[in-house]
Amino acid sequence: MLNHSLRLGRIHGIEIAVHWSWLIIFVLFTWSLAVFFFPPLYPGWSVATYWIVGAISTVLLFASVLLHELSHSLVAEAQGIPVSSITLFVFGGVSSIQSEPRTARDEFLMAIAGPASSIVIGVACYGLMLILAPVVPETVVAVLLSMAIYNVILGLFNLIPGFPLDGGRVFRSIVWAITGSLWRATAVATTVGQVFAYLFIFAGLFLAIAGSFVSGIWLVFIGWFLNNAAVTSRQQAELELLLRGVRVGSVMTANPPAVLAHTSLADFVEHYVLAQNVRAVPVVSEADGRILGLVTLQEVRAVPRAEWSRTTVDQVMVPANRLKVATRDEPLVEALRDLSAEDLNQLPVVDRGRLVGLLTRSDVIRYLRVREELGQRAA
Repeated sequence: MLNHSLRLGRIHGIEIAVHWSWLIIFVLFTWSLAVFFFPPLYPGWSVATYWIVGAISTVLLFASVLLHELSHSLVAEAQGIPVSSITLFVFGGVSSIQSEPRTARDEFLMAIAGPASSIVIGVACYGLMLILAPVVPETVVAVLLSMAIYNVILGLFNLIPGFPLDGGRVFRSIVWAITGSLWRATAVATTVGQVFAYLFIFAGLFLAIAGSFVSGIWLVFIGWFLNNAAVTSRQQAELELLLRGVRVGSVMTANPPAVLAHTSLADFVEHYVLAQNVRAVPVVSEADGRILGLVTLQEVRAVPRAEWSRTTVDQVMVPANRLKVATRDEPLVEALRDLSAEDLNQLPVVDRGRLVGLLTRSDVIRYLRVREELGQRAA
């Protein structure tokens, strides 16, 4: 997600970013507020005023989404679960929580924190509006009203018991506490999530046919998104169950090809990329074998071909201090999260700074295929 996002900074050590798709919802929200919401309530404003107040309200609404996600993240960190980033995107926001909660209670507290914060913000904005209405401009009242309505709707919508909405996670935590099985709870919660998704889709189609085309399309879009998210969540839960207890060292490619720092790009392409059919190679020190970085085709292509013979891999590599790495004893599930979070194809596996293996997506797929074949034979 962060690869297609604008980084804004850090809050409490958590990186905050805005995905490019946020621009879509910014335009749509500003337009709907300026054209449909504010004019009936506050007639007499100029067109420019409607649009300026709509834009300000939209920015503050997404600040509320950020606070919603921060609530999840801070509760997660209080339980010892690291959170690397929060990204605002077209459907709101997503927190990159690095691992599943360890208990049903942890899941419940993490899930309920977001909707609770949104409802509190909404109620606070409404109360502030009532207090300030006699003494502040009408535009300020309008912004506070939109904030109050949006946050309450956001909180209540997220309490729908359909996974992966917050309400679905609350529901999953309850099923988890009853059954004692996270996987079974996830299966039940995602099924309920798909039911709600299809209800949204059918309701949206009905509204579109009945004449409320825009509202109907929005409901269909939300239902489609919820259904895809529920399916993905179930697949992720099944994958994590399958890989439970598996360590990186069991799956990685041991003693992978490694290139010395002073090797030219021309030699790298000839003797590694073409001769060994590899696209990414760790760079190691000739003196002690310590990993210095990683060079891929992306770095090679950034250099003009005429310069390959005069450019060495250590001049273009991604240095070790910017690499995500794994260890042999690390759970494979955690390494997969690193691959997915950063959209990587490989992770160097290190032991005391020295390269001992390389974990690629192909290694994981090959392992899963072997497990599938064994399962079929057993069946």
